[in-house]
Amino acid sequence: MASRNPFQNAPVEKRAAHAESNPELLPQSEHDQKLLSRVHPRQWKNPEPAHCYNLVVIGAGTAGLVCAAGGAALGGRVALVEHRMMGGDCLNWGCIPSKSIIRSSRFYADVRDAELFAAPASNTQEANFPAVMERMRRLRARISKHDSVERFQRLGLDVFLGMARFTGRNTVKVDGTTLRFKKAVIATGARPRIPSIEGLTEAGFLTNETVFNLTLRPAHLMVIGGGPLGCELAQAFCRLGSEVTIVQEEPQFLPKEERDAAQMVADAFERDGIHVRLNTKAVRVIPNDGRKEVRLISEGRENVVAVDQILVGVGRAPNVEDLNLEAAGVRYDSENGVAANDRLQTSNSNIYAAGDVCMEHKFTHVAEATARIVVQNALFLGRKKASALTIPWCTYTDPEVAHVGLYVHEAVNRGIPVTTITVPMNDVDRAIADGEEEGFVKIHVRDGSDKILGATIVARHAGEMINEISLAMVSGVGLKTIGKVIHSYPTQAEAIKKAADAYMRTRLTPWLKTLSELWLAWSRRI
Repeated sequence: MASRNPFQNAPVEKRAAHAESNPELLPQSEHDQKLLSRVHPRQWKNPEPAHCYNLVVIGAGTAGLVCAAGGAALGGRVALVEHRMMGGDCLNWGCIPSKSIIRSSRFYADVRDAELFAAPASNTQEANFPAVMERMRRLRARISKHDSVERFQRLGLDVFLGMARFTGRNTVKVDGTTLRFKKAVIATGARPRIPSIEGLTEAGFLTNETVFNLTLRPAHLMVIGGGPLGCELAQAFCRLGSEVTIVQEEPQFLPKEERDAAQMVADAFERDGIHVRLNTKAVRVIPNDGRKEVRLISEGRENVVAVDQILVGVGRAPNVEDLNLEAAGVRYDSENGVAANDRLQTSNSNIYAAGDVCMEHKFTHVAEATARIVVQNALFLGRKKASALTIPWCTYTDPEVAHVGLYVHEAVNRGIPVTTITVPMNDVDRAIADGEEEGFVKIHVRDGSDKILGATIVARHAGEMINEISLAMVSGVGLKTIGKVIHSYPTQAEAIKKAADAYMRTRLTPWLKTLSELWLAWSRRI
């Protein structure tokens, strides 16, 4: 098979430009072959189309798969169209491969810190980078069965592999075949946004769609961008043995997060040995003897850093090109994607949008949630609204940074008075026992009540912990009720219970405290 792929032996960054048209640009291990046989089988033949579909779904990432499966489960005749790889970003180039690598990198970080757990120091334990990447590919291939062409065919869908282009308000063409629909969903997702840096394209670079093709560890990796992707992979590659420089134009990492949370990430980076360059802009890249010299400017000063690979992580751009949306009467722009109302309906009332192509929050769980809204609204005259969603998210650095609901500045801008309860993780017994004391639980409530407005958690397992707060907010449960819930001891989630107890102590006003003291004094005399 390798002989049929002219890009097999090309440098990974040179192959990146061809990723759109050739889904087989992988190292071609047995695990990659297994993956491709499921998500883009070479011998697949598109079925004969139905006369008309209840639902045509364009894009087989998370949003598209949930829409298609939901429509079919409810008895609809559904067509699913994908021109690259089933499973989209999450399976192939996002959540699954990145978290697999992050888990390996945490193991090596724990080995490095072995003395903290009364184990012999192991400074010579070098990460086996090829084995880490092979493990990632093995796990990705294993999980791919859930997103496979075969599985969705068994669900009763017509799966079409090829590029979709609208040809009218209720028709779309896939490789010369016209599909007619009553309703359609645009779920084409997003792709890496490429910054305008002189010489970057000529020198070559990595994105999340190509970095997981690596089989050899970069000696020196530069990460451009301090958002979730950049932060996660910068730390992971550093722990796996690469020298890492991370460049962020803004004065803090994770600029949407609270400053103290972002600062903990910056502190962790410095402890790990990452070269941190905040308030810094990359302006030019020059290839030199197999390496890449990156010109950086910070506060008017200039210097050059030579690296082996550059990873770009400056955000994502919606995939709206080449769909011929004009023919369908769907409004869009290249910056914000498909324009959809609160019910995720586009300017063509029979066409909806879901996931990254139309949402500000580009997360897998948001894609899934919006897809469920679309299925109800498109097929059953539903009135579900995207604005009603309570959306948590997490950046999987170490420590993790998770958030849900409002930040303090957002509440203030809306004129909502806020009280904040903060519990440091070094006050939590299990965090101390685990050697994972860094971080905090911070919960914002409406002043004068226990109504939870939002929360930020910084902890090694913040992504798991934030779900309790999300559930409380969706259910209308206040912090007072959380305080009544018995939490298993010892767990790190006890920090949330401690926050609830701290809130209850704020309710003990001086008058109530005096009344309580008088009552107890009187009760001692009787």
